[in-house]
Amino acid sequence: MALWGGRFEGATSALFKQFNDSLPFDRRLVEQDITGSIAHAKAIAGAGVITRAELATLEQALGTLLAKVRTDPSLLASTTDEDVHSWVERELVALVGDLGKKLHTGRSRNDQVATDIRLWTVGAIDGLLHLIRAAQRSLVAFAERELAAKTVLPGYTHMQRGQPVLLAHWAMAYVAMLDRDAERLLDASKRAAVSPLGAGALAGTAYAIDRVQLSRDLGFEGRISANSLDAVSDRDFAFETLSACALCSLHLSRLGEDLVLYSSTEFGFVQMDDSVTSGSSLMPQKKNPDAMELIRGKSGRVLGSLVTLATVLKGLPLAYNKDLQEDKEPLFDAVDTLAICLQMIPPCIDGMKVHRDRCRTAADDGVIAATDLADYLVRKGVPFRDAHHISGRLVRRALELGTSLIALPMTEMQAIDSRIGEDIRQHLTIDAMLAKRSVPGATGLQPVADAIDAARRRLAM
Repeated sequence: MALWGGRFEGATSALFKQFNDSLPFDRRLVEQDITGSIAHAKAIAGAGVITRAELATLEQALGTLLAKVRTDPSLLASTTDEDVHSWVERELVALVGDLGKKLHTGRSRNDQVATDIRLWTVGAIDGLLHLIRAAQRSLVAFAERELAAKTVLPGYTHMQRGQPVLLAHWAMAYVAMLDRDAERLLDASKRAAVSPLGAGALAGTAYAIDRVQLSRDLGFEGRISANSLDAVSDRDFAFETLSACALCSLHLSRLGEDLVLYSSTEFGFVQMDDSVTSGSSLMPQKKNPDAMELIRGKSGRVLGSLVTLATVLKGLPLAYNKDLQEDKEPLFDAVDTLAICLQMIPPCIDGMKVHRDRCRTAADDGVIAATDLADYLVRKGVPFRDAHHISGRLVRRALELGTSLIALPMTEMQAIDSRIGEDIRQHLTIDAMLAKRSVPGATGLQPVADAIDAARRRLAM
């Protein structure tokens, strides 16, 4: 029997039931629905709606039901209930009879489902945070290994070689991105952990429940919604979570793009492990970076979930509307997708082989030292804009002669600017260029070592 059937005489059509029912996807909320029901039972007992003995019976039955679904989650897969709330109530009534029907006193499915989703979101964020930290640990360990080897490669802007950077510095850039992702998810979790129970359908419950204690029983530290209309229709917390997921997935996509490029024959900087690559059904020589390509591709799926929820929410009048049933699938899918992408990072990074000689050759391409040549002139008193122009002329001359800046004959250099002396050579080596980048956050050996040390302490490695 539907929870709302008293008003209706006619039967629900099979097509509408298929269209309307949410159990096929909201069954994922079953543990949260039972947990929320236990907290609500305590609240209505405190308000005198049920006795302490009845509360004990309900708690025991709900505990039994919780253990049952944890043992066999497929229990909900073959039922015809409209939604997870209907299933839980029907199962509870089967265990304790009419007492089970008292549980919904002072509660609507509107504040009930809002509670369920909030509980699920807080738990999902906690799981994502663990995965982010695991990905960061792999990147930090990789950075530490490559710092010890002093592996250097070109840093790029516009996909053109710019200046040499330590490969460890490259890895730590993604650690920094993931730090921000973790912060955003933590922030979203704070706003998710707010109890809407007591809001009822939209106007607030008529029973004198202790909403603050109810929030504590839910694990929400006493935080409660301030307005009942907003409480049942608010999905900001879900949107914020999706936003944080989308941005994290974009960061992983950038990592994937880098490694797709770096593992190509044209770059040849790294080689992905066999365990995270595949071959071609036609071309025997191929070794495809499929894991990184899928991470890059799946970012669009997470971003699509964010847009889906934004579109659902954009024009809803207060308070609850059935449109909000469409909040769950994009949220579930985005979290699932980001989770598996994050899980792929450690095996990809841990097993990756670096071709260090190839990286260094690319970083020492002959003219990549142009900025340091300009800086050399600045130290001689030349205004930077003039130094930039002089360095550009020297680059052009080196390219014309088919040589590098560091090997350009002194006569050629001094013909363009007489202030250049023999000491220029020592300024244009890769080691010298890295040594000058000593400010915090730069690519020098010491600042990168400091960044790794700070990350290891944050991650308690």
